[in-house]
Amino acid sequence: MNINKAIVNKAAALTTGGVGSGLLNDEQSRTFLKQVFDATALGGLIRREVRRAKTGVIDKIGIASRILRKKVENIDATSNGGVPVLDPLTGQITGYRAKPAFSHINYATTAVRLPWEITEETLRENIEGQGLEATVTNLMTTQLGLDLEDLNLNGDTGVITTDPDHDFLYINDGWVKQIANGGHIYDAVSHTGMNLDMFYNGVGAIPNKYNNGNLRWLMSPRRAQEWELYLLKQGLEKGGSFPDSLNKSPASIPVITVPSLTDDKIILTDPKNLICVATYGIIIRKTVEGKEAIMNDKRFYVVHLDFDPIIEELDATAIIKNIK
Repeated sequence: MNINKAIVNKAAALTTGGVGSGLLNDEQSRTFLKQVFDATALGGLIRREVRRAKTGVIDKIGIASRILRKKVENIDATSNGGVPVLDPLTGQITGYRAKPAFSHINYATTAVRLPWEITEETLRENIEGQGLEATVTNLMTTQLGLDLEDLNLNGDTGVITTDPDHDFLYINDGWVKQIANGGHIYDAVSHTGMNLDMFYNGVGAIPNKYNNGNLRWLMSPRRAQEWELYLLKQGLEKGGSFPDSLNKSPASIPVITVPSLTDDKIILTDPKNLICVATYGIIIRKTVEGKEAIMNDKRFYVVHLDFDPIIEELDATAIIKNIK
């Protein structure tokens, strides 16, 4: 039995013939969230934080570099190797100590919902019968995952009201906007198309300490195919060949294709640097009662949840924009 059908069978709000509404318990909520995220290529790679509170902080801890110091025999030496003196704040004589750096990221989840309806006539007359209910729920769950990834990336509370997708995009500010406002930017406007310099300039925008083998290029499938086409043309025109690794890993960094990304930008970061915060309070409701359900001969469904896309370290992100 697949995960979603198990959830459907466990949650009273969704079982075929069930009446009323249901609230997933903590374990079911985690399983449902996992399924939603696993519906996309990027969803299984990012970091997911499940919290009870709709607003709060996520703690960060870091260690600085170059913290090693020379030993001085028989002395708890200071950073420069000198004899320690009395610290008036602690009243102790203590030499050099390396310290972790503590900080936090704020999050504030936004509530969203996914409602749908099925007529009883549809359930009676389709070839799947009552099984159609689980089929539709599977499809809605998959689309919920795709929509969440889309919002996590492209959400923009400042989107113009005339945008045809305004009602969707304005829900929250996504990672693309956050990186564009606080991460490193390489503007590819001077390039006439794809080329290797663009990727190396993008890597060069991120401090070396983050270039540790965990970085990934996030780009649309079409952009990945354009890169492949560029390499093919170079080989045909110049009579050379390129290793397959260059196609899949420009600048020795693997590519992850993300259909939700637009063709004019590429993101560079460690996917674990991207965080989606959600709460346990996922509510899946179904009803076949009430005047409207009876008079219209329908079943009504809705999924309620909340989320917030945040980034742990903006300094470890880069975006290549204005790609033609």
